[in-house]
Amino acid sequence: GFFVKHPPESGEREEVLAEGVACYRMFIEGLLDITDNLENGKVVPPKNLVRHDDDDPYLVVAADKGTATFSDIAYGIAQYHGYWLGDAFASGGSNGYDHKGMGITAKGAWESVKRHFRAMGRDSQSEDFSCVGVGDMSGDVFGNGMLLSRHIRLIAAFDHRHIFIDPDPDAAMSFAERERMFKLPRSSWEDYDSKLISEGGGVWSRSAKAIPVSPQARKALGLRKDIEHLPPSELMSAILKAPADLLWNGGIGTYVKSSGESHADAGDRANNALRINGNELRCKVVGEGGNLGLTQKGRIEAALNGVLLNTDFIDNSAGVDTSDHEVNIKILLGDAVHRGELDLEGRNTQLAAMTEEVARLVLWDNYRQNYAITLMEHMSAKRIGSMAHFIRTLEAEGMLDRQVESLPSDAELTERKARGMGLTRPELSVLLSYDKLKLFQQLLDSDVPEDPYLSRELERYFPLPLRKPYAEHMQRHRLKREIIATAVTNSTINRMGATFMMRIHEDTGRDPAAIAKSFTAAREILDARALWADIEALDGKVAEDTQIDAMLHIWSLLRQLTRWLLGRVGGSLDIAENVERYRPGVTALREALPGALTATGRADFEAGMEKWEGLGMPADLALRLARMPVLRSSLDMVEVSMSSGKPVAQVASVFFHLAGALDLDWLRGQIEALPVESSWHAQARGALLEELSQQHRALSVQVLAFAGDHPGENAVAAWLDRDDPPLAHVRSMLADILTQNADYAIASVAVRRLAQLAQRTVD
Repeated sequence: GFFVKHPPESGEREEVLAEGVACYRMFIEGLLDITDNLENGKVVPPKNLVRHDDDDPYLVVAADKGTATFSDIAYGIAQYHGYWLGDAFASGGSNGYDHKGMGITAKGAWESVKRHFRAMGRDSQSEDFSCVGVGDMSGDVFGNGMLLSRHIRLIAAFDHRHIFIDPDPDAAMSFAERERMFKLPRSSWEDYDSKLISEGGGVWSRSAKAIPVSPQARKALGLRKDIEHLPPSELMSAILKAPADLLWNGGIGTYVKSSGESHADAGDRANNALRINGNELRCKVVGEGGNLGLTQKGRIEAALNGVLLNTDFIDNSAGVDTSDHEVNIKILLGDAVHRGELDLEGRNTQLAAMTEEVARLVLWDNYRQNYAITLMEHMSAKRIGSMAHFIRTLEAEGMLDRQVESLPSDAELTERKARGMGLTRPELSVLLSYDKLKLFQQLLDSDVPEDPYLSRELERYFPLPLRKPYAEHMQRHRLKREIIATAVTNSTINRMGATFMMRIHEDTGRDPAAIAKSFTAAREILDARALWADIEALDGKVAEDTQIDAMLHIWSLLRQLTRWLLGRVGGSLDIAENVERYRPGVTALREALPGALTATGRADFEAGMEKWEGLGMPADLALRLARMPVLRSSLDMVEVSMSSGKPVAQVASVFFHLAGALDLDWLRGQIEALPVESSWHAQARGALLEELSQQHRALSVQVLAFAGDHPGENAVAAWLDRDDPPLAHVRSMLADILTQNADYAIASVAVRRLAQLAQRTVD
């Protein structure tokens, strides 16, 4: 950023603006003077400059508070310097995406608000709810935000000039008035039609010595009955503490800290008199459209007291995301312009036509990030040990400073574990972001962006109208590798959470590139995107806990399939090859269910179907979800089918009946339940599970060879009924294990005995 050191003493608006523009020009020109450029595809460093870093010709200007209208100025400077990005150098401007016009930052934060309301079993888009806020209707984030639901009952708000109170607003009427004000060239709360304000409300200047507090305002703000007047600062504090459904921050300033922080820690002296603590918030939800409205410790304290919130960098990321899309689209279309395939006017027309599509892509990112945090939140209490290990790992790598990020100490994490508590959403937001930063760089340094299958991720990043016409241009995109690395990072971590990569790496020893490829293949084999889409389509129609439970079933299966692909001896990591090899067989296996199951398995399957349908899932989706737990060994069965030449349905029947006869599913469950206190435990458990799968597969091949084309149940029965002392011994040992809880030693012995059985030749 930049700071105007010597503003005009007159204070006249035009003179202040002129000085600001002059300083801005100086600042931007200085940046471009020391920035690498591209000429004919080659990096050209600045003349007479000693560089201590690598080539880096990528610099863009983000429009922000105070400089939102300066994009064209920045573009003019870039043009003068011959900078390769052209008007992509500064997002927005005459031929870019107007963030306020799109309302994109507010819409992104509203995705968080909608998610929080769903968690409470409410719908912010169809049910009236109370709201207090910071900002006014002339502001981008506050103004746009207060128009995102027709059911907002805004009972109070304040900005740097006024305090607005409407104790009992009519949702429809107040929405229409806010909409009218938003369309004014400039407005303040004084422009609100006083006739539309409910009894006991009004608009007051913040410069007043005291403001009257009516009985209606006292009730709406949850104040004591003896309060009749309050200084403006105390009234604004009362608004922040109001027992409303939503606190919407669209202003500038830090209004909430933790009880353990001083006002100086908040770094915003102007609001010291009205700032409150996180444990004083009585709202149910906080939406952070603005930056730095709460300190991180304030957020955590609020979350520990039951408030639903994320962080500002999660909620209001849509503005930056929109700028990223604009820059990358301009680089893409710039290639077509440079080749004479498109003129500048045609490019500008294409940009404008895609505004809604760009917004859809951006908001989808906001939606998925909220989903990721919710998924992690549901796993947090059970997996707090894994998250503590992740924090320590990031610290050891020098990536993370726990104190700077306000993450709990090891002692605090131990205490939370003892109390059955996990990490809060603000804390999980930090872990999610750090894991994305880490994985992005790891993938960028690998061959993942070169995988031909992942070119689809490149295409998905861009709006639909560009995908086919500019497919070849995408392959020449200057930031192709970065876009693919970002897309793979997001698709992996948003779906699997922040500790997935670390745990799989420790379990298998494979690098992040291999894990990302195997996860992508597993996702495609399972057709998980279609499942996720069908579950997400039920937002507001079934309970959020039901949706998350369904997602966790998919999560568990994807984790299993990813591990399997990584552990296959001699197996390829080529995504397309793995999808082609396994997807048809897994599809055939799904169709064979529940017919191939044992009687017990069919009963469990039908119980699963009834459970999902009872929770409101459509019959087809309930069927697919009931199949999830049964598909754990699906890749083993496909391998056996390919090696034996037997149909997948026949192999599956043998597989399931053999597992039932030898209690292999019970043994697998015992191994999965073994405690993991270190990375060595994780590796030991992973090795046991992998070996158990190998023996199950080998024994199934043995049964199929022994019994020929007999149905699965008969084939297994014939194999078991032979006179075979080693088989009898193993069955006796497994029966004995059933009577006790297995530990690592017992599980290891059981798996080795199965291996010995599998290695024998059967006549």
